[in-house]
Amino acid sequence: MTERTPSPSSSSAPPRDPGRRLTVLHLAGSAVDDFHADLSRLYAAGALDAAAGGPHDHVVAWVEPGGGWRFPADLTREAIAAAPVVSRAKGLAVLASLEVDVALPQMFCRPGMTAYRSLLEVLGIPMVGNTGEVMALGAHKGRARAVVAAAGVRVPAGEVLRRGERPTLPLPVVVKPADADNSHGISLVRSADEVDAALTGAFDHADEVVVEAYVPLGREVRCGVLERDGGLVCLPLEEYAVDEATKPVRDAADKITRSGAEDGGDLRLMAKDAQHAWMVPLDDPVTAAVHDLARAAHRALGCRHHSLVDVRVDPDGTPYFLEASLYCSFAPTSVVVMMAAAAGTPLDHLLAEQLAEALRA
Repeated sequence: MTERTPSPSSSSAPPRDPGRRLTVLHLAGSAVDDFHADLSRLYAAGALDAAAGGPHDHVVAWVEPGGGWRFPADLTREAIAAAPVVSRAKGLAVLASLEVDVALPQMFCRPGMTAYRSLLEVLGIPMVGNTGEVMALGAHKGRARAVVAAAGVRVPAGEVLRRGERPTLPLPVVVKPADADNSHGISLVRSADEVDAALTGAFDHADEVVVEAYVPLGREVRCGVLERDGGLVCLPLEEYAVDEATKPVRDAADKITRSGAEDGGDLRLMAKDAQHAWMVPLDDPVTAAVHDLARAAHRALGCRHHSLVDVRVDPDGTPYFLEASLYCSFAPTSVVVMMAAAAGTPLDHLLAEQLAEALRA
């Protein structure tokens, strides 16, 4: 399932000495809040641990809620706390002085996915993954669906509402915040008396709300796409446990939860076991159609290096684009990493490929 396409350049940095070990920057934390900082640390620490002992050197830049910087030795809580906080201006000076070769941006708050990626570009640091501009497009569900639909990708009928506006689509519909992550504020509305509560819940998380026609199940899957040697390679699909009667849509409880105070209150990933998610065999009849959709969405959104799309499959096997998740943390629990492993590409090989894509002139 490979389609040959040109691979975009990701940096105009001067050539590096091929005999020198690569220095990789892990950009983590959150300028917004502790939740996003914890989420970033959860994934970025996994990536850093997995890369330890490999062929590259690694440094960490941590963004504090509020915008200060730390430069810890690793991503343990103790190391982060021990690193002094410096101002935004000082942090930028330190960042520019590190002489890193390439960055892995692993921030999941909105500024982290957009402005901080753009900052790396301003500093001339090559970066694995999508630009801040593309991340901003993918993060807004209404704009992303409009862009892919214009490119011929099938999407559910939908509309974007602002406060005070009412849905015009016939029920049932799915109501979701336009730019919230992890399925916060999502509702399935089957009757008119559920509309107000659904809109209120969605507007609690965003200033705009996407209302989409409910696509009956079917199945719900995700598809990862990698750029490899100038082509687009689709990975095995990951399918999620949904059921028309008991779990018609996935919500925030299916994504991330926080454990109790008795074990430190750490974030925990939900869809990481065989009861919640599993890999789909490549010969499954739905795979080819979803791969076609995912490649088209990758191109339409202007992605580079990798992408991930959520897809709803109706009872007839017809796939519909739902959302784009345009990041990969390179932790063992990252969805793209797990998909690549299922295709026979282990994490260290995947990381090496993606670093090479980022450094490609």
